[in-house]
Amino acid sequence: MKKKVLSVLSLSIAFWMNAQEKDSLNKNKIEEVVITGQYTQQSINKSIYKVEVIDAEQIKNMAATNAADVLNQTLNIQITPNTNSGNSTANIMGLGGNYVKILIDNIPVVGDTGLGSNIDLTKISLSNIERIEIVKGSMGVEYGNGALAGVINIITKKNSSKKLSIRAAVQEETVRDGYNIKKKGKGRHIQNLNVGYNLDDHWFTNISFNHNQFMGYEGEKAGYKYFGEKQIRGYEWNPKDQYEATALVRYTKDKTSFFYKVSYLNEKFNFYNPVSIREPLNDGQGGATYLASDREYNTNRWLHQFNIQTNLGHIRYMGDFSYQKQDRKFFDYSYDIPNRTTLSEKPENSYYKTDVIYSRGMFSNFLDSKKFDFQLGYELDYTNGYASLIAGNFFEKSLKRKIFTYGTFLSAEWNVSDKFSLRPGARLSVSENFDNQFNYSLSARLKTSENSNLRGVFGTANRYPTYDELYTYFVNLNHDIQGNPDLKPENGYSLGVFWDQGFSIGDGWKFNYNLEALYVDLKDKIEMVMIQRPSTYKYMNIDQYRSLLFGANANIVKDQFTFGLRTSLNGISVSKQDMDIKSPTDFQYNFQAGANVSYKLKNINTGFNLYYKYTGPSRLYVLEADGFQLGKNDGFHMMDFIVSQPFWKDRLELSVGVKNIFDVTSINSSTNAGNAHTAGSDRLNLYYGRSYFARLMYQF
Repeated sequence: MKKKVLSVLSLSIAFWMNAQEKDSLNKNKIEEVVITGQYTQQSINKSIYKVEVIDAEQIKNMAATNAADVLNQTLNIQITPNTNSGNSTANIMGLGGNYVKILIDNIPVVGDTGLGSNIDLTKISLSNIERIEIVKGSMGVEYGNGALAGVINIITKKNSSKKLSIRAAVQEETVRDGYNIKKKGKGRHIQNLNVGYNLDDHWFTNISFNHNQFMGYEGEKAGYKYFGEKQIRGYEWNPKDQYEATALVRYTKDKTSFFYKVSYLNEKFNFYNPVSIREPLNDGQGGATYLASDREYNTNRWLHQFNIQTNLGHIRYMGDFSYQKQDRKFFDYSYDIPNRTTLSEKPENSYYKTDVIYSRGMFSNFLDSKKFDFQLGYELDYTNGYASLIAGNFFEKSLKRKIFTYGTFLSAEWNVSDKFSLRPGARLSVSENFDNQFNYSLSARLKTSENSNLRGVFGTANRYPTYDELYTYFVNLNHDIQGNPDLKPENGYSLGVFWDQGFSIGDGWKFNYNLEALYVDLKDKIEMVMIQRPSTYKYMNIDQYRSLLFGANANIVKDQFTFGLRTSLNGISVSKQDMDIKSPTDFQYNFQAGANVSYKLKNINTGFNLYYKYTGPSRLYVLEADGFQLGKNDGFHMMDFIVSQPFWKDRLELSVGVKNIFDVTSINSSTNAGNAHTAGSDRLNLYYGRSYFARLMYQF
């Protein structure tokens, strides 16, 4: 009922308003402004780093509803879902979520295990997103802990050219062949509302609301109503229900601007036990029922951010201050399946809890010179939290830890000439738990012509061990799995070369292409290894990881037609060790290709968008009983097709389409050998199959 009311409310607000939104997106799109890794916002063409941008128009054309949906279309970024926890994290060049820094407006996002890393991207909605910026490679000088594989920076909208701007949308999707809007039904149901208002020439305020309900996907299982001898109850993709609300106030005058933003997220995630137990009723008639021990997770996340940009004399200052907290709670309950009733509930406990105070400040333009400038910055992170089930439950009290890190960094930007720029940088990070960490970087940009650039980027980064790696304690008759408080941070570096060029080829056709080569080297990688047979495990700094990427991309544009083609070849070498056994270290290569086609009909403005991505087979050495063997993940194809039609002077837009046309769900995999926590599997879950959607959006 709540979902229906929200849908009707969103559409009602949309229909009675009668002014059209024209925000600053077009201006930003023309200027191609980026902020990731910059001293101040900068033209993407002048950026010394190679920054990939996915703008709001592209996001809208994809009909994406969260960050995971968008990033799945990007080469060498694979969204890795965990269907048991409901989290989906980013994997760049084979390195998982712990090595990818996720930012919102340049601030790392709080997650279950800390700040910025291993972030669930399905918890980041897109209802108020201006663009997503991606930088691959180690960015330890600029962004500190965890920025080993790359940085994903999600930029929200903070202004509008209209006095009042409102956007409301309702989107309904099937989940494979299932759809039902009723409670405990099927499909995905999304509603969002965004309202912006300019109080005067200096003050702007914005509020947004998003609701995303995923009803789950049964797959080979039989749903929560099933009971019987077979262990097939539940879902392959468990249901989740998210509500998010955000409010922003921004002030701008002369060279000073600041904004305060608060965001609240609530997520309910249901886990239905596949095992149901027959329980006699003792009614004298041989009656029985079936009981299951189910679990409900409830996540609450608060994000507070204050950003200020101003001039202190001629010195530019940009400061970010943030308080964030995330509490993922759970409770178990006994469920009578045939009678659809809850018999008893256990007290609610925190599964993960994290409170973070964070600040980052940067001073630049000390010399007030276009020839040479340098930047001095600081970053502090005070994390207070615990992980009761992962870190160990001691006498029913959660193991609590406080981690404080402080970093100071310095970089200089030297415009040697109109065509050649250099930026060296260094960072010192200090932690009360670990030895001091030093990171370095050196970037260069050569403007080879008016529309072409050659970039070279070298950078280092480190990753501090997480709570579970340090403090896990899971010891009983069958298991001995312990963390290692003596772990040291992982350290790595990357080296990249990037070339891009654009030009006109006559008759209104524009063509651009880019080539890239990137190498990432990671030492002291932390892994859980067996230290004593048959079941004694410990986290250790033991592995080395290397990744090599070659890519080529091209785009051609004329009027309302766009065609893009992307290819890449990624090689991965992992040096693993388990007691006296070592793995081979040869590179295993994976080929990927992608394409996008966009066309808009003149006069009626009907838009057609096609997105395609091919991920080739990948191989990885895994530990088997007789040593390390080469496992394989099958390749797969992804394709989405969306048609959009505006009405009523472009104020109303209807979009329909099909996602995952090739109906990919899971693929054959022999790389999941399992570990001390989980058993291996010969299938790898990726998606829940083909889905159809319709979206109705009103904006003015």
